Amino acid sequence: MPIQPRRSGPGGGSGGSGGPGAQGGKKKFFYRRKRVCKFCVEKLEYIDYKDVKTLQQFIPERGKILPRRISGTCALHQRKLQNAIKRARIAALLPFATD
Repeated sequence: MPIQPRRSGPGGGSGGSGGPGAQGGKKKFFYRRKRVCKFCVEKLEYIDYKDVKTLQQFIPERGKILPRRISGTCALHQRKLQNAIKRARIAALLPFATD
């Protein structure tokens, strides 16, 4: 049985298997709607470090602070949120890390 060389072309070398990219090389892209800052929408100027329920939305199970690109907060409120979370950790309202 002879070995056939791989074909590289607009189909991505799929050989007509019907997989992704086999239809003329067009790729479908997913449009993600831009997140809006929760604090800007509610027009909050001060993020209270004692409001643990609000702060826990921006901390996953591991206890890290979510970045802006994931949480959707603006730069100003991300800095205020970061300080509020750090203050709440020092006051033992939030954990530094989980086991």
